[in-house]
Amino acid sequence: MLENAKWIWPSEIGEKNTYGEFIATLDYVRGAKMNISCDGDYTLYINGKYVASNQYGDYEHYKIYDTIELDSFLVKGKNTIAILVWHFGEGSSRYILSKPGLIFEVVNESGVVLSSDENVLSRKSRAYKSGEIARISPQLGFGFEYDATLEDGWKGGEKNGFSRSYIIDKKCTFFARPYKKLSVGEICATTCLKSEDGTHFLYSLGKEQVGFISFNINATEKTKIIVAYGEHIIDGGVRRLVCGHDFSIKYTAKAGENEFTNHMLRLGAKYIEIFAEKPIEVNKIGIIPHYVPVIRKKDDLSGIQKKIYDICLNTLEKCMQEHYVDCPWREGCLYAFDSRNQMMCGYYAFEGGNFDYARSNLILMSKDRRDDGLMSICYPCGIDLTIPSFSLHYISAVLEYLIYSGDKSLVYEVNPKMKELLCTFLSNRENGLITKFEGTNHWNFYDWSPYLEGRIWHNEEKTPDVTLSLMVIIALKAYKEICMLTALDFEYENDIDSISKATKEAFFDKERGLFRNVQNENEPLELTNSLGVLSGVLSREETERVCEHLISGKLTTASLSTRRFVYDALLMVDKEKYSSFILSDIEKNYKIMLDQGADTVWETIEGANDFDGAGSFCHGWSAIPIYYYNELKGLY
Repeated sequence: MLENAKWIWPSEIGEKNTYGEFIATLDYVRGAKMNISCDGDYTLYINGKYVASNQYGDYEHYKIYDTIELDSFLVKGKNTIAILVWHFGEGSSRYILSKPGLIFEVVNESGVVLSSDENVLSRKSRAYKSGEIARISPQLGFGFEYDATLEDGWKGGEKNGFSRSYIIDKKCTFFARPYKKLSVGEICATTCLKSEDGTHFLYSLGKEQVGFISFNINATEKTKIIVAYGEHIIDGGVRRLVCGHDFSIKYTAKAGENEFTNHMLRLGAKYIEIFAEKPIEVNKIGIIPHYVPVIRKKDDLSGIQKKIYDICLNTLEKCMQEHYVDCPWREGCLYAFDSRNQMMCGYYAFEGGNFDYARSNLILMSKDRRDDGLMSICYPCGIDLTIPSFSLHYISAVLEYLIYSGDKSLVYEVNPKMKELLCTFLSNRENGLITKFEGTNHWNFYDWSPYLEGRIWHNEEKTPDVTLSLMVIIALKAYKEICMLTALDFEYENDIDSISKATKEAFFDKERGLFRNVQNENEPLELTNSLGVLSGVLSREETERVCEHLISGKLTTASLSTRRFVYDALLMVDKEKYSSFILSDIEKNYKIMLDQGADTVWETIEGANDFDGAGSFCHGWSAIPIYYYNELKGLY
């Protein structure tokens, strides 16, 4: 595939945040398909009409190409192929910096009928501003600025300013898209909440929407506009500037009608606000949903449980893009822990278990490469940062996928990555205990709760860590179960025994019946003690005593996402005894959201006010009630 096509770009070198435009002519052929890939993102047009967009997040050694059916877009005679490519040009939590480029071929039964080479015409975009502009967030990277007064008819074949393309030396290994492309919906309806002097408008989307910003406006003259978006209303407007983030795009309107859609930058929002320097008329504005089509399984819930279940389902669906994302509004990133929660819920929530989608995520994560043997904070990731504990969640996620799907082939494919991870942690021991990882690029994070948040970009001391030691034991036992189910060799029995013994001796306070967070630390944590139960290092009597502490309300509380470990510990010890506590605890926390009109679930129980005002109202890792309502059927 793409064997004879060449990587091309309008210039010999790449710059940050650059938009390239490409034109080629295709004589009509029956049964035409396009194979296409790029660095960054793309939008394909044929004869001026939108066809498809969105590059799958990938690596140079795992480069994904899309196959797009063209038949319904082609006409008899000559056709104009126009492709817009956005080269990010700056590493982020979602993108690894590499050379810019577009590569494509059009094929039918007779073979290749068109392919990218130096004869394809290209230019730097005139309407999209390239170079340094505002970033939405460190995770999402650049927003965009668009000047409609500079538009011309290039999508329909006008070639003003175009010239032959440059060949770019990129060496990639290609793979077909591992999961189908997302579906594109109809623009959502909006309600105008505020309209002032034709220059200031506030719109509600009614509920959280994820997709492409689209609008139709009239302007009497050239007018600069800021379109802000977000999940929160504060002081009568969208919370746009938060902690250095800028949740907005900039648009310069031309005189007359302006019809605009950006098909590359996917936004998460519940509100849209417009600021125009001169009066304009807004005919239509909203989000075009872009989503993974899934079929919800039927449930037999009612009352508040049904309401909680539904907002969790809404969240799961909104946090599925090319891969799982944590929160569409602020980050849009694939994390190993967040996606573990999302996968588990998806196995119950959707018809067919959503296994193919989960599998594609686990494969993508396995392609990550770091010199330290850990996994990056996100995938693909262009910054040198890792959360070591999240690498351990990956192994548990593989086990859960195996148990629910029965697909052993995934295990065989990612086994080298799992063994590399385990060896990395086992090499990070002192006196039998797993230690924190040194270096500013290692964020020793476990949970958004006291003592477990770590310090990002801070060099912590290499000290024995009870939470990480317990997590390593759990990961080793998960890998042991994987090996048993797939007939792989397991080589770590002695490691389980030695770490278990050392951890209990160093950190378990027999008198209180609790794990200390660190040596000589007296404030016990729900998460750490839940992991202590799940690790199996305690006796039956000790685990029962820890569970009584877990329901006492006297330990430092685990956050919404990590309460799964509290619940799992209780279920492991006595499912019937603790089911009512779990259900009431879920109701207590999620009712807070329902009472404030939530249609999706929050990142933390503090909601929007957490993280200095950047707390997300739609976060996939908090959808865990889906799992427990299914797991506890018959007990409520």
